[in-house]
Amino acid sequence: MGKREEFFAERERLTKIALRRANLVAKRFFALDGQAYEDGALPRKTKELLGLVASLVLRCDDCVTYHVVGAWDAGASGEEIAEAMAVALIVGGSIVIPHLRRAMALLDEVGERE
Repeated sequence: MGKREEFFAERERLTKIALRRANLVAKRFFALDGQAYEDGALPRKTKELLGLVASLVLRCDDCVTYHVVGAWDAGASGEEIAEAMAVALIVGGSIVIPHLRRAMALLDEVGERE
């Protein structure tokens, strides 16, 4: 099982636990978080790339993984994802580099489209 599969399996397991214990506010937030990345005035791919930039700047590795995979699944190319990461590096500075490294490694695992 690759990093992608392990991440999403663990995320699903922990989300079930969190939602079982969550109050109405937390449950609404979880639902809103998922809806925020659906197609709208901006396509899902753009929203995932925006989420990736924000996640890198905020240095949330789980969020970075989620958005690298989300952007890829939404049709972003490796070049588009790498360019979004470069924007995050400019905005966030050198503190982003360790998270960018892991994101690039994940991008290698996800692979390139032919």
